[in-house]
Amino acid sequence: MRVVSRKNVRPPLRRAGLAAGVAILMMAEAGPATAAPAPTGSVQKAVEKLAAVPGVVGAVGGAYVDGRSIGLGSAGSRLLDGRGGRIPANARFRIGSQTKQMVATVVLQLVKEGRLSVDDKLSDLLPVVVQKDLVERADEITVRQMLRHTSGIPDWYAAEPKPDGSEGDISFDPFDFTTYYRPLDLVKWSRSRPRTGEPGEKFSYSNTNYTLLGLIIERLTGHDLATELHDRLFGPLGMTRTYFLVKPPDGIKGPHGHGYYPDADGDLRDVDRFNASFGSGAGGVVSTTHDVSAFYRAFTEGKLLPPELQRVLTDPLSNDPAQGSGPDFCGGKLDGWIWGGTAPGYFTMTFYSKDGRRQFSMSATLSVKDTTEPGQAMFNAVESVFCPSSSRSPREGQR
Repeated sequence: MRVVSRKNVRPPLRRAGLAAGVAILMMAEAGPATAAPAPTGSVQKAVEKLAAVPGVVGAVGGAYVDGRSIGLGSAGSRLLDGRGGRIPANARFRIGSQTKQMVATVVLQLVKEGRLSVDDKLSDLLPVVVQKDLVERADEITVRQMLRHTSGIPDWYAAEPKPDGSEGDISFDPFDFTTYYRPLDLVKWSRSRPRTGEPGEKFSYSNTNYTLLGLIIERLTGHDLATELHDRLFGPLGMTRTYFLVKPPDGIKGPHGHGYYPDADGDLRDVDRFNASFGSGAGGVVSTTHDVSAFYRAFTEGKLLPPELQRVLTDPLSNDPAQGSGPDFCGGKLDGWIWGGTAPGYFTMTFYSKDGRRQFSMSATLSVKDTTEPGQAMFNAVESVFCPSSSRSPREGQR
């Protein structure tokens, strides 16, 4: 999972990762926020192009302007090899690490309520990590650093490198659908790995940050994370088809697309029963294009956080060396952010404009590990829908 800052687009994830995702903040020059949205292209055609990418089994997408749908799309199939018919365009899907933006919002709502501060230390908020020696230098790590992935805490999910230096396999069994892992079990996995930097020194994506933030929410509120997400976000925003997966065998309700992942022999296996305990604050939300878009619209319109707390998540990181690099959308005419998320067999991405008026959410089920081509197709889909007159890919010239 990776968080990318303003005016920066790093390559889409090369591999599907647990609850892992990409948060891409793309800021281009734009006209006044009150300007009427430009003409839009066909969502269905954009989704069809996405589904035509090798390794994509099925895809759905939905675009919204001022809270109203301007098109839903579905292409490909629910199951591998064209079986199962099309995925319903309003089907639920795992949103992967887009969950993190929601968890971060709840944390900052607790800051607004005076329950904690962004400068509070992990050791004070979650003493168990010190008592059990689960996080090194917990007395120096702040909430702000965990929110922004500058804590230096290693990622419990990250693949171990091979002897030749290449990326190894993911650190858990993607076909273990039944074993329940407690959040602290996942944190413990990261303890033997080297830190990625000094606290606050640099950006280094780590799912462990959000596993810990989920535990902090539960300790401060006395409620489980699923309850806090529902009561603070899903219920008030009318996200009626959204919920948080907690333990196996929790899964996706209703007809939906199935993802596939190769086993050690290279054979594709259905991973629809993906282990729910791997969410744990870092992922785990199941939603729809409508509901995800409703969350991002409320977030950008300032309905969830005051401006000073919103900026904790959106201000650029001065210690990220990639700041300021990257292309723009639509020749600099589209001003907004993209958040994405992956899990074995799945890849999701949502674009939302900085003024809160436009959103485009997509989900693709996969039969490959490499997410580069599906990710590129999603970037292209955003441009084809919100600037159909543009013929330039948003990543053109970046290869």
